[in-house]
Amino acid sequence: MKPITAAALGFAGAAIVATAAVGAFAWSSSRPITLAAETTSPAPFTAAAPPLVSAEAIAQFTPEQRNAIGLIIRDYLLTNPELLEEVVAELERRRNEATAALQAEALVAERDRLLNSDRQVVLGNPEGDVTLVEFFDYNCGYCRAAHGDLMRLLEEDDNLRVVLKEYPVLGQGSVEAAQVAIALNEVAPDRYLEFHDRVLTEQGQANGNRVLAIADAMGIDPLAIRAAMEAPNVEATIEEVYSLAEALSITGTPTYVVGDEVVVGAVGYDSLVNKIEQVRACGATIC
Repeated sequence: MKPITAAALGFAGAAIVATAAVGAFAWSSSRPITLAAETTSPAPFTAAAPPLVSAEAIAQFTPEQRNAIGLIIRDYLLTNPELLEEVVAELERRRNEATAALQAEALVAERDRLLNSDRQVVLGNPEGDVTLVEFFDYNCGYCRAAHGDLMRLLEEDDNLRVVLKEYPVLGQGSVEAAQVAIALNEVAPDRYLEFHDRVLTEQGQANGNRVLAIADAMGIDPLAIRAAMEAPNVEATIEEVYSLAEALSITGTPTYVVGDEVVVGAVGYDSLVNKIEQVRACGATIC
């Protein structure tokens, strides 16, 4: 077998990095989601990274040399498995950085639809000095867990404006529940918060029939709600929220928007209060 040259060793080094990156990507993709949010499936990557080594460079090596290089790579990764963790950490840092940059641009471009759309529910003080937006799904366990935080904020902060975005991502039952809620807001807007509270504190999965039964128990005519569900505005509202979520790179619920930040997950009452107070003080969540 021909000796492995310096060029081959250079190729091996590049191959080690490439192999580590592939392994890290696979490991990262299989890791459980730890954020307190229920998510949809992220879109697959569509842009391929440029190759670290050209096809011409690879073709210079014999099968024996390639096999030797493969053994070098295997030995290196087995000896230094922490490299995978370093690659994953860097990959996640770059992804988060890129997502934050896209979100910052989208928050400016979509500000009017996000805060002032005719197709949204506004709670609290409509003239409040800070607006908190929540994207939620009635079947999201984390949304239910975080619901008390929102109710407490509404009760304790007289100058907070809250915007709710129906974002049904957890199946047909969620879509039906959102359709009923949007229609109910047309029929009895003054009862929406009560309905919203009941649905999120009710045991079991939400769907059209179950949430209509809740509205009926509240004394709101289910036939009037069913009629309102036929209006184009119901579907248009959901489609608008899907569009906003895509623009803001939102893939799970609950997700909040406050000031200049997209906040993913059930982060808790204290964290939300802190962000609201920061925006109140300087217009951003980090002053």
